[in-house]
Amino acid sequence: MSDSINVLPGQTIGIFGSGQLGRMLTQVAKRMGYTVKVFSPDSNTPAGQVADEEITAAYTNMDAVRAFANSVDVITVEFENIPYETLQLAQNIIPVRPSAQVLYIAQNRLREKTTLQNAGLPVVPFKAIHAKTDINDALEFLGGACVMKTAGFGYDGKGQAKVQDAAQAHAAYSQLGEGTVILEAFVAFETEVSVVAARSQDNEFAAFSVAENHHANHILDVSVAPCTLGKDVQENAVALAKRTLEALGVIGVMCVEFFVLPSGELLINEVAPRPHNSGHLTIEACACSQFEQQLRAVCGLPLGDSTPLHEAAMVNLLGDLWANGEPDWQAALALPGVQLHLYGKAQARAGRKMGHITVTGTDALRRVKQARQALMLGNNGVS
Repeated sequence: MSDSINVLPGQTIGIFGSGQLGRMLTQVAKRMGYTVKVFSPDSNTPAGQVADEEITAAYTNMDAVRAFANSVDVITVEFENIPYETLQLAQNIIPVRPSAQVLYIAQNRLREKTTLQNAGLPVVPFKAIHAKTDINDALEFLGGACVMKTAGFGYDGKGQAKVQDAAQAHAAYSQLGEGTVILEAFVAFETEVSVVAARSQDNEFAAFSVAENHHANHILDVSVAPCTLGKDVQENAVALAKRTLEALGVIGVMCVEFFVLPSGELLINEVAPRPHNSGHLTIEACACSQFEQQLRAVCGLPLGDSTPLHEAAMVNLLGDLWANGEPDWQAALALPGVQLHLYGKAQARAGRKMGHITVTGTDALRRVKQARQALMLGNNGVS
């Protein structure tokens, strides 16, 4: 399929995946006059609740995939782990943005790291391990503590283990199911930041402010933008993000996550070829959010203005908040400037992302944490 298209309001957007990212993209698309169809194995999903049509079928149901592709004008994704064969089939019928090849690279840490390294981009030092016999040589090459990660399908800290020596590495290799894994040097970074950026079919590029991210139990907890890093470091992060999108040939939105070393050096940790949790604050902070930017990029429209209008901070609301009953929405919403987003998920589970809160303006980070604390304190005294 040709990459040069213009999908205009009134036409139909297809989305593989139907979680919260698809929900927020659908809400923007509906505002701008598009019809939206979502495709996933589940029903009554966050995106399906607001889309024009929710197709419930397995990603491996090629007849359903073919019918879906023939019913829309462009397809995008809200998570990257769609089977490559599914993406290829759809791409032979209608443009898929980002492309099947971009998603194929991002689905596997080893392919991702190797591709970025070959493009001359700074990544965390790594070695591939295909068998137990590779472990000792990899440890010797990297030196010191390392992190062993599954090659594919890992997120939010899943599928990885920190190892200090050969014994721990062999144990971790067995726990991770053996096969091909990736061993990375353990990086003593100062902070983690991310750049959510977009690239169009005409090679137009736009990046949102560099966000500073804080995690809890390997899950993103809080993001704030603009971050407090020096101007040179922030400009370097955006420049590296631009090179990354160009190297991969991305049409759409991608998040590039970095480790910031004490020297200010940046190392790419991973990429996500879609909107990202750390970019949710752009809904309130910018004239054009990451979701509108995704829509514009995949439809062949001019990219929007990503300039921040305000300082903004976001906190995730995980299912843990519901452990002792319903959170105290009244207490949080009584605070000035609180913007609540709930994703329409019926069941709250520990670690499950149920929604987020954004606050904009002066002292946004403190205020957004205060809002979440109000939810917890009102919930039977949990803190």
